[in-house]
Amino acid sequence: MTLPTRPLGQTKIRLTEIGFGAASLGNLNRRIDDATGRAAIDAAIAAGVGFVDTAPFYGRGLSERRVGDALREADRAIILSTKVGRLLTPDASATAEEARDGFLSPMPFRVVYDYSRDGILRSFEASLHRLGLDRVDMLFVHDIGRMVQGDAHDRHWAELTTGGGFDALESLRDQGAIGAFGLGVNEVEVCIDAIHAAPIDVLLLANRYTLLEQTPLDALFPLCAKNGVSVIAGAPYNSGILATGTRTGGTPYYDYSPAPDEIVARVRRIEAVADAWQVPLAAAALQFPLAHPCVVSVLPGIGDPRRLAQTLDLYRRPIPGGFWQALVTEGLLRSDAPVPTARDEAVRA
Repeated sequence: MTLPTRPLGQTKIRLTEIGFGAASLGNLNRRIDDATGRAAIDAAIAAGVGFVDTAPFYGRGLSERRVGDALREADRAIILSTKVGRLLTPDASATAEEARDGFLSPMPFRVVYDYSRDGILRSFEASLHRLGLDRVDMLFVHDIGRMVQGDAHDRHWAELTTGGGFDALESLRDQGAIGAFGLGVNEVEVCIDAIHAAPIDVLLLANRYTLLEQTPLDALFPLCAKNGVSVIAGAPYNSGILATGTRTGGTPYYDYSPAPDEIVARVRRIEAVADAWQVPLAAAALQFPLAHPCVVSVLPGIGDPRRLAQTLDLYRRPIPGGFWQALVTEGLLRSDAPVPTARDEAVRA
């Protein structure tokens, strides 16, 4: 059993429309045990998910170790991506009791940014060791850009460009050590810069093409289409608010922080339209990005089998065409944004 797949750029890789985001397996915001993480990946593979994404950053290596343990025993080939740009160095002060960067991980390391040729190659080799695998299919340059790096961005960008970081990735692809490379980021501008700077295949763009924001339609997606660059839509729930909505009583999150008042107000308006059409907000959020021809997969975070089952139910939930038009009419969705059709739903059923 497999979910529908789409080709990735000009490569031989095909991704299932739903991927498995493994940040939760690094104990993001909460601890999960090895058995729960393993059960989540096993359930995903059994349900037809064929793409798993991890990173050294996720739990300071914990997610990669758990993902590798599962994929080594998988009964079919799974497309795997991890990331480069951070090296893990020993740090005895790191404990499971203290969250670092949101992760409650027992792994005794701290992260150091390095986007140079040497840093990229060292990161890739270390990931293979943690995964216990001889290759990965895709490498993403993780969190380059001013949103994360601030004043250090220019220095790190130079490491990627004049310092040989992109050259190392291109060489790994040419050698067949990986099948594709690109960026894994949360901002649009650096994606545009990367397409001009290197022959990238794919962008893992989180939080920026969702029911709440469609700015990639202006410049990025046309540039992707022109250059044959595919997009994986990460964080389709904008860090939570499009999954939980505004009515749970807890603090809704947007872009990894408590949602500002204007975002909460906009989501409330979307919720009102969803109620009128009897559409689960999370289903609309998960399905929307897949309607754009540049998007090949949507990558929600999944940490346990229950969340996986919910995700697949939302992915297959029928949504009336009138719902999308109502969002456009209310000024809640751009009129030039492609929306899912009945044909899309038939393919997923």
